Amino acid sequence: MLKGLDPLLSPELLLTLRAMGHGDEIAIVDGNYPGVEHARRLIRLDGHHLIPVLNAVLSVLPIDDFVAEAIFRSTVKAERDKLDPVHEEMIDCCARHEPHRQVVPLIGQDFYGRVKTAHALIQTGEPRLYANIILRKGVIYPKEPGTHAAAEVDPFVY
Repeated sequence: MLKGLDPLLSPELLLTLRAMGHGDEIAIVDGNYPGVEHARRLIRLDGHHLIPVLNAVLSVLPIDDFVAEAIFRSTVKAERDKLDPVHEEMIDCCARHEPHRQVVPLIGQDFYGRVKTAHALIQTGEPRLYANIILRKGVIYPKEPGTHAAAEVDPFVY
């Protein structure tokens, strides 16, 4: 256990999130998603619902602000604008962390294709259908000169 980190952020998941670079994407999917088939890197979080996992990931992952669209959700079949309750919960969760970002719906094969090229896939135990989301990693900007925190340590001074 670590201070200030959601316990859903397993060692494997933290390693993956830290290893991702700017523009890399990570998918968080439901229990019915063909994760083994679609994942380049598969992280299993069986027994956990999607929204708490999404919340944990968004608590540490910066979202890309270099592009117009950086958060994507699956749709109910080909109904691009239909929102199941799980989609509303995903949108609300994202809005708490990234209030200026929209969650963009991607239909079927467009969503699947994007997941197949993602850096990693987190397979949850979420039982609700179409509970799938993709996040594109952004950057953490350097602090302005002269704004160092009192307890900050220079990692290059030994």
